[in-house]
Amino acid sequence: MTDTSLAAWLERLEALHPREIDLGLDRVGEVARRLALLPASVPVVTIAGTNGKGSTAAALEALLLAAGYQPGVYTSPHLLRFNERIRLAGSDVGDADIVAAFADIDRARGEISLSYFEFATLAALWVFRQRGADVLVLEVGLGGRLDAVNIVDATVAVITSIGLDHQDWLGDDIDGIAREKAGILRPGIDAVIAEAQPPAGLLEAVAASGARARYLGRDFHCQHSQGADDRADADCWQPQLVSAAGTATVLPPIAAGALLPSNLCAALQAALLLGVDVQALPVPSILAALQPPGRRQRRQLGGIDYLLDVAHNPQSVEKLVEYIDASPCNGKTIALFSAMKDKDLTAMLAQTSGRFAAWFLADQPDNPRAEKAARLGDLLREQGEFMISVSKNLRQALRRAQSVMTEGDRLVVFGSFVTVAAVMPLLDRDENRGKA
Repeated sequence: MTDTSLAAWLERLEALHPREIDLGLDRVGEVARRLALLPASVPVVTIAGTNGKGSTAAALEALLLAAGYQPGVYTSPHLLRFNERIRLAGSDVGDADIVAAFADIDRARGEISLSYFEFATLAALWVFRQRGADVLVLEVGLGGRLDAVNIVDATVAVITSIGLDHQDWLGDDIDGIAREKAGILRPGIDAVIAEAQPPAGLLEAVAASGARARYLGRDFHCQHSQGADDRADADCWQPQLVSAAGTATVLPPIAAGALLPSNLCAALQAALLLGVDVQALPVPSILAALQPPGRRQRRQLGGIDYLLDVAHNPQSVEKLVEYIDASPCNGKTIALFSAMKDKDLTAMLAQTSGRFAAWFLADQPDNPRAEKAARLGDLLREQGEFMISVSKNLRQALRRAQSVMTEGDRLVVFGSFVTVAAVMPLLDRDENRGKA
């Protein structure tokens, strides 16, 4: 390549492989072996599931950093910059490291075709090996069994909540999807199952895997507890963990924030199984400071409360609505929504019935996967919503929503990663103008 910028590499990778998603381990595994990336030389935590993977990875990263580790963390997708996918010691890796990784991967692959995600996964492993990460946290992109991340054997595997999503690749049956997620398990490794009500397919797959499983609600817990002043407080929860030797570890109560306690507790349980002395860490303050971008992220601008969440399937929207219900605002709550056409949009929108005073819908003209705003409006009218605005893009939708909002109102931005990613820089500009 004559242009060796990261932007040029990413543009090339998007066109290099004939299929955007191409599940399977043979091609990517062979290139990893050529690069001497396998087996991993440090402990590995692999996180699979439908929802909650990003929050769990962020919480585990924060705990490892506080314990003195230099973790390498690989997540997807990114919101604003590709570099967000590859983090080392708490910071996004720079362009130069990623470009060097891509160049080495390109040389090693020869005639083997790799997808964008496979290149990204190998780049993360290459950077972590070159830069000396002492523990890896790897988020599965899609499924588990055939996802590129699964070329690496986990030391500890985490499975978060499971729902119907990506049915075109994983199937329409929840038990079948659960079995795909459980494909990250290996005989004899420690597994953290953070699915509160595991489907039969997951229970069967975990038992067949030979992994040493700890289940949320059976072996470890995140129970509502009393606050520090000994008053019963539903906004506090208390982690009750179990060590590798089976010893109970009870931590002080933690004030509930925007993130789900089940995901945070799963991160704590995984850290403990890695050998981290979680009792020696200031866990409440670590988790209180945690705010992964786009995960129930709140911003206050001009007296208006903005809530940004990447909820993009029925299960995650349901949890978002529960959070909205538990966090009333002083004014009206409005939705800014745009989503992908391959999602169960009817089920997603059904979770929101009666929650929003108005809907601001947007087309994504440069995204062929996105559903048309007019179609979303039709679905909302079918469920009895009539305060609907349709815009040609997300910027216009945001500006229209802001034009009808006053101090004390709340705007909830959700539906996809792309939706949140488009609104975030617009709010940054608004904030910077306010400071000028």
